[in-house]
Amino acid sequence: MATPITPLAWITAADMGLGHKRAAWPLAPFGKGGVLIAGSDADTDREEMALWNRLRHTYEALSRIKSWPLVGNALFGIMDSLMSIPQAYPFRDLSKPTIQTSLVDNLIKKGLCRSFLRKVEEEKLPIVSTFYAQALAAERAGLKRIYCVICDADINRVWVASHPAESRIEYFVPCGRALRRLKQYGVPDERIYMTGFPLPLELIGNEDLSILKKDLARRLVRLDPTNRFWPLHHHSVEHFLDCSRDQLTEEEGAPLTVTFAVGGAGAQREIGAAILESLAPRIVRGEFRLNLVAGKRPEVAQYFYERLDDVGRRYRGLAGGVQVIHDPSDDGYFRVFAETLHRTDVLWTKPSELSFYTGLGLPIIMAPPIGSQEEHNREWLLEIQGGCDQKDPPYTHEWLWDLWQEGRLAEMAWDGFLKARKYGTYKIVEILKTGTMVRESSPLKR
Repeated sequence: MATPITPLAWITAADMGLGHKRAAWPLAPFGKGGVLIAGSDADTDREEMALWNRLRHTYEALSRIKSWPLVGNALFGIMDSLMSIPQAYPFRDLSKPTIQTSLVDNLIKKGLCRSFLRKVEEEKLPIVSTFYAQALAAERAGLKRIYCVICDADINRVWVASHPAESRIEYFVPCGRALRRLKQYGVPDERIYMTGFPLPLELIGNEDLSILKKDLARRLVRLDPTNRFWPLHHHSVEHFLDCSRDQLTEEEGAPLTVTFAVGGAGAQREIGAAILESLAPRIVRGEFRLNLVAGKRPEVAQYFYERLDDVGRRYRGLAGGVQVIHDPSDDGYFRVFAETLHRTDVLWTKPSELSFYTGLGLPIIMAPPIGSQEEHNREWLLEIQGGCDQKDPPYTHEWLWDLWQEGRLAEMAWDGFLKARKYGTYKIVEILKTGTMVRESSPLKR
């Protein structure tokens, strides 16, 4: 029997799509009561829910309206401007309060996060929030040791208190871009920790990356069918992964497994349908496998099943090479998604918080970004060469095949593994236990 883990903190996320929950879930074993979801029926009183609904409806509308005919782009532009992130350069002081910070301050004064604040009164523990509102509310209530997990490569001013010089909130950031932005918003260096994004430990393994290394080694063989990548990088792979291609011959000739994941609001399902239609002949021939991730949304799962049934009438045996991934619960969804990624070779999704999963050695094919933060995630992913923009989905069978055969996907997987931080979960736990974080010299731990 596993030894129970002593709770280290209150871990909280917001019921605002999957992104904030995804950042919190790897930390659930270390949290008092797991993850508290602010804005959910289970963790929020009825009057406070009205305040959360105002925030949630804005987020979900932003994800959907861009696809509306005629007026979609115009409405999207208006709403996105409220959540926009300023250009990074020139470096300048952006610490003054904004309309967004005033809005959140007013919602907190009206009772936003009060259910969470009542809960954490039960025991004095540090607070780790993957959404800004709980961190800001906790500080307003006079609580101590408040940490906020940044879920994107760049962020809006709303993530920082209106008066940052007076704030005590400390931040866990996934990359250098986010660190520099917090400094522009007035957060001093001593309140910023470069931890990396918290990744699921079932995909990481122990602190030597035992599971990640095995998964990646096998993936690199499958991603390099014409032996373009390994001759150039075999010394580096053998050094960091402790294995050679000769030890993985069972992976040679395996189909390429593509996982397409919609956003938490169900956006871009039509792209998944186009991928299915395009790859169907190659799936039937055993060259590809496809996972269509519907998240928690039953209507998206039903849409994918209907498309699979329709395309399957023209391609006998198609269903044997396609899986629809769906679970209505948070726990169930994150568990089945992690299981799916063990055998995934390419992750296709919009550049959300899943951009940081390139650190697992997953090449990312980016669907069009939705919102300012995803534009910045896209830039970051291109900078580290861990992903690329999608080309026309109806021709996936051509352009994705070429990227595969030329070893480009293997290059992306390796670049993402080397350049993106992988130890976010371990580093956050280290800070909760010790109050500080050791600065690493290992290139894999930096």
